[in-house]
Amino acid sequence: MKKNPLADLAAYRKSLNENQTEFWSRFGVTQSGGSRYESGRSLPTPLALLVLAFTRGLLDDAALNVLRNKLSLH
Repeated sequence: MKKNPLADLAAYRKSLNENQTEFWSRFGVTQSGGSRYESGRSLPTPLALLVLAFTRGLLDDAALNVLRNKLSLH
């Protein structure tokens, strides 16, 4: 069974060699918000699902950009 990357978000992010801004911005989260999540604050369920889908290869940056553009409120 694969380890749950949500259990240690900072370690997962570091395994990608990304800083907090690079990693969290793909999900529409600020660096400071990402820092809070990495420090133990619970992720809202929709964000947790997006992050988990990304870590499992079900979503990539292109798919996240499409979602962000289609769901943005203009």
